[in-house]
Order: sequence, then structure tokens, then C-alpha cells
Amino acid sequence: MPMKKRNETTEAILRQRFGKDSLIALATVEEGLPSVRTVDALYMDGAFYVITHAMSTKMRQIGRNPHVAICGDWFTARGFGENLGYAGKPENGRILNALREAFSGWLENGHSNLEDVNTCILKIRLTNGVLLHEGVRYEIDFT
Repeated sequence: MPMKKRNETTEAILRQRFGKDSLIALATVEEGLPSVRTVDALYMDGAFYVITHAMSTKMRQIGRNPHVAICGDWFTARGFGENLGYAGKPENGRILNALREAFSGWLENGHSNLEDVNTCILKIRLTNGVLLHEGVRYEIDFT
């Protein structure tokens, strides 16, 4: 099956599954070795967004090699990780507001300090993926 561009059908499925606080596995690579961890993420417009700390191992690894992979709820994908910088900077306002709403159950309970300039937003810009839904396999080109 040839890969098809992201379309209204696949976008609707992805928003329904991941357009809220979603746990996904995030894989990074360092010195040729993979590392994987579970992160809280929100899907919007062909990318996942994560609130994290700039000094974390994942951000260090992404800084050296931005190639990442994700997996969750019958969806796997590859892409690039990008540090959007301090979560509270004005340019991140729209994304931070969406993350605050999605993560309202836990975000401001001491887990993350949004006043810390090292609290950043990780954008996972997807390039390609495989989505399974109701017996249909969608191979998606996000570029």
C-alpha cells in the first residue's frame, strides 16, 4: 500500500485519539543506542507537543540527534524533535494554552514548574507513520 498524505480522515482519527492528554512512547537515539520513555503528549496539526525540562536526558539526546520515533494507541510514527524553548515565552502562548487545557489534571500540581525557564515545549514534528483504525491500515506521509 503506497503512503498517502495526511488527509481529513486520518487527521480526524488522530485528533480523536490524541487531541487530549495522551501517553505515548518516545524513542530517541544516542551513540547508536535507542532509549524509550513514556511521555504525556497532545496532538495538533501533524505534531505532538510535550512539556518537559530542557536539561532532561531526552532533550539532551534530541539536541544531539533530532530523529525520534513514537508509538501509542495503534499508531507508530517517525519524526524530528525540536525544542521550542521556554514554555512561557510569548511565541509559545497558543501551544501552552492548549497544553494547559489538555494537561489540567496534573500540570500545575507540582510535577512541572512553568515559571522555570528550563521548562520547555518539545515539538515532535511527524514525517511518516502507520495508523490502524477499524481494520484499515493508513500509511501516512506528514511532509
